[in-house]
Amino acid sequence: MKYDFETVHKRFNTGSSKWNELVKFGVREDENIIPFSVADMEFVTAPEIIDALKHELDTSIMGYENPTESYLESVCSWMKTRHNWDAKPEWILPSHGIVDAFFEAVRTYTNQGDGIILTTPVYHPMYMAVNFNNRRLIDCPMINTGTRYEIDFDDLSCKAESPNAKMMILCSPHNPCGRVWTREELMRIAEICMKNHILVVSDEIHFDLLMPGHNHTVFASLSDEIANNCLVLTAPSKTFNIAGLQTSNVFIPNPELRRKFHDSLRLSNPNPKCNILGYVASEAAYRHCAEWLDECLSVIDANRKAITEFISRELPMIKITNLEGTYLLWLDMNGLGINHKELERINHEEARLFFDEGYIFGKQGEGFERWNIACPTRYIYDALERMKSAYIKHMK
Repeated sequence: MKYDFETVHKRFNTGSSKWNELVKFGVREDENIIPFSVADMEFVTAPEIIDALKHELDTSIMGYENPTESYLESVCSWMKTRHNWDAKPEWILPSHGIVDAFFEAVRTYTNQGDGIILTTPVYHPMYMAVNFNNRRLIDCPMINTGTRYEIDFDDLSCKAESPNAKMMILCSPHNPCGRVWTREELMRIAEICMKNHILVVSDEIHFDLLMPGHNHTVFASLSDEIANNCLVLTAPSKTFNIAGLQTSNVFIPNPELRRKFHDSLRLSNPNPKCNILGYVASEAAYRHCAEWLDECLSVIDANRKAITEFISRELPMIKITNLEGTYLLWLDMNGLGINHKELERINHEEARLFFDEGYIFGKQGEGFERWNIACPTRYIYDALERMKSAYIKHMK
């Protein structure tokens, strides 16, 4: 490999809540343990991004800066090259993060008491966007077939007919279940929502992180009519592990929807923008880091295979949802016969494993774990052995 996917920079005492959790449970800096929870990678940043940032620091003044034409062109070029989507620079509005963006969308396009559709279990800040803004959750539980999740389209169609339903926040690819929705599935979602005058906010932050054999379809690429009824939220943050630079792009093809979103942003900031280093890093990533991403995906896929083979052989009572996209593996641990709160204790205190607990993604997630597998493979093998050693003492 051309790039380094072996080095880990341990982030104790850096403000990382992900790493600070280890300290809370007594993990020492000299222990060979890393967290598998919050969705950022344990890989060093691509050198092309670091070089671009160093150059900017050496040659620039850190003043106010709006996105340049070059930055916007790099974003649109990536969309075309990687996803065959002809996005336009004028569609892009800035956001400090995808969570910020869908919170803003809820406030912009819905009113208190309006219904917002989520297909669950789902990324937990989406529940927060509904509840914190005093909107009403319209819960559409997905169907778990054992190895993958599917949308219950009968349920979605029925609930979309509620006069209270105003928005659907779509997670695509889906976090935590790792589904990459097919074009046909997305068309059905679009048709249901347009029929019922429901705006779609499509969170596509994981759209570059695809396992072999799977392709992502940008929601707005389905048709011009569908593009006019949606927002597409993207960022280089998950793809290139630069979430701390807080630079995201909100694509809004419909000019009236775009005007409303911009006006809403300006209520708190008269000139909405991201930070200068975020723009620099994002442009460098989109222009120069495709090869880094390809190598990164090969490591993630190798980790997926290692976990699947080990668990199939040593812990077959654990069911693994097929990973199609993201670097987040969704494991059904209910077959162990251990209460999910007790399993959390065992993981932390005995196995020294730090996953994201499934229950944070909703009631359907109880007894599941979300495993961030974007890390050097040696940590995967070590975790699997600790998992086996701890669980075997408690299985019923």
